[in-house]
Amino acid sequence: MIGDLTSTSAQGRAQHAHQILGDGAPDLDGLRAVVRSSWLRSLDLRSGAAPAPAPGDFLDELERYRRAHPIAAVMPVIDRLLIQPSASTGLLVAVGDELGNLLWVEGDDDVVRQAESRSFAPGMDWSEAVMGTSAPGTALATGTGVQISGAEHLSELAHIFSCTAVPLHDPDTGAVIGVVDITGGPDAVAAHTLTLVRATVAAAEAELRIARLVRDRDGAGPRPRGRSAVSPALHRDTLQITGRDRGLLSLDGTSRELSLRHTEILTLLSRHPDGLTAQELADLLYIDPDPTTLRAELVRLRRVLAGLGAGNALASHPYRLTLDLTVDADQVVRYVRRGAHRLALNLYRGRLLPRSTAPGIAALRAEVSAQLRESMLADAGPDALMTWLDLPEAADDVDAWRLALAVLPPRSPRRAGVVAHLESRGH
Repeated sequence: MIGDLTSTSAQGRAQHAHQILGDGAPDLDGLRAVVRSSWLRSLDLRSGAAPAPAPGDFLDELERYRRAHPIAAVMPVIDRLLIQPSASTGLLVAVGDELGNLLWVEGDDDVVRQAESRSFAPGMDWSEAVMGTSAPGTALATGTGVQISGAEHLSELAHIFSCTAVPLHDPDTGAVIGVVDITGGPDAVAAHTLTLVRATVAAAEAELRIARLVRDRDGAGPRPRGRSAVSPALHRDTLQITGRDRGLLSLDGTSRELSLRHTEILTLLSRHPDGLTAQELADLLYIDPDPTTLRAELVRLRRVLAGLGAGNALASHPYRLTLDLTVDADQVVRYVRRGAHRLALNLYRGRLLPRSTAPGIAALRAEVSAQLRESMLADAGPDALMTWLDLPEAADDVDAWRLALAVLPPRSPRRAGVVAHLESRGH
């Protein structure tokens, strides 16, 4: 593997591909299939440009973000299996989140400084949408382990590096929560390097699972302190509302299904961090607004939150949340805006709170569905488009099904199913 990826001929083909990128329809057949597909995705997302990356949106809050991320709980495992053994080898170990933002970059000081000069540093975005083809970004885009060498990187900033990366998954849901990467010289794409990173990721996922089982067995207690503790930041505070009639609230690893009304209130307040007056919130909740009824509902919601150990999570004057609640629908929109279709579809389970008639929720439901649809039709690949078409909300979207016929390869076995579906709708 190492000889194939770093050989003069392989790098020459990649360099040639860079030279012909300015042509109208460049022939990229000289690239490996995984690299060619990544280049095409990246060029579509970036309109062919190759700008230097900007700092991640959360750069100023990086330390807080790292502490709150689930991967923080397994950094001791990654440190023991990868970071420490790589300390004097000239290799870097990078760990990023599910969006491609680098959270930790560890290794020899000189190599770290060299990487920083090329924007490979904590807080930087190495997704395909920003940096093009790289092992971290492409591993997240494909959902599998990837090795990228030298000129196979789309950005010239990374041509001095070779890298191997493997996505890290939530052990319960299977959702991608981050990526583990080794970056350096030719050794970074040796066959044994991919095996080593995969083994490290498997150990980290197992540690997440064990920590979760321990917490479930013992009940939610005070969080351990310190980076080496087993379960700090294992769970972010989340609210799942897509494809659900009632929300699933998870606080510090403890989950509870809420009533529809309580789900609506938390969803709306999460979108207004500065708070809402009773009248403003009532206008978003009720067709015939009634602040008196709302206040009684808020009292009941506080009791529910208290039962989850978050009695102070709902403040008054104005009504607002004091916790950092991640709502899955908002995360879907963030993924869509970045062109991360696979991640968006992995999280999106269908229209949010379909039985809700609250004006604010109805507007949000339409907004999220419309943004997802627009993204699927505008720039999603065939696989992502077909995954979206499997959702009930897309069943009668004739334009989308016709687009599938246009983008699927002529010999794709999925074309027959698309034709049959259109015929069943009278088209």
